[in-house]
Amino acid sequence: MMIRVGLTGGIAAGKSTVAAHMRQLGAVLIDYDAIARAITRPGGAALPAIEEAFGPDSLLPDGSLNRSWMADHVFGSHAEPGARERLDDIEHPLVYAEAERQDRQAYATHRAAADDAVVVIHDVPLLAEVIDTIPFRFDHIVTVEAPESVRIARMMDERGMSLEQAQGRIRHQPRAAARRAIADIVIDSTQSIEQMFDAVDRLYAQWTGRKG
Repeated sequence: MMIRVGLTGGIAAGKSTVAAHMRQLGAVLIDYDAIARAITRPGGAALPAIEEAFGPDSLLPDGSLNRSWMADHVFGSHAEPGARERLDDIEHPLVYAEAERQDRQAYATHRAAADDAVVVIHDVPLLAEVIDTIPFRFDHIVTVEAPESVRIARMMDERGMSLEQAQGRIRHQPRAAARRAIADIVIDSTQSIEQMFDAVDRLYAQWTGRKG
């Protein structure tokens, strides 16, 4: 049996911490951010279309994506109308194709190993935004949440962002209400790490039928 779980959460809410713990418990993790980074490295599949759509300034001299330039011109004050949609139209099909490959591989590996259950975590930061177009059906959707003020403080303290940068990143993500609307499980990351991991352990035991 394969249990497919969609994992999402606001930026700096603790989603990556939850994902890493699920992986330690034995889940297969499909990291959509990692796939997006892979397709925009030198020689990445997305780069020719990005350069065509956004011009040569979108790439660095080594041929990789100019992330700071793109962030400003897609999300920042210099963004043109429709820039985000153009980038999504390029990247999303490529990300989904790789996610499907990894999902199939996880299922095939599980069948060959004849394990009782395998949990496949699709770590999708913007799941609420793409839920109607992503080519997967999830048995469960988990969102990791923390108040906006906490997330802003984390981004400033841990990632060196300015207040304006942190607020801008949050502004370009789905609202917490949208994430909660699609989720059947909400994990509060303001609790202690031990409490949060205990909650994840219980979920994983329920999904796999194993005793905690």
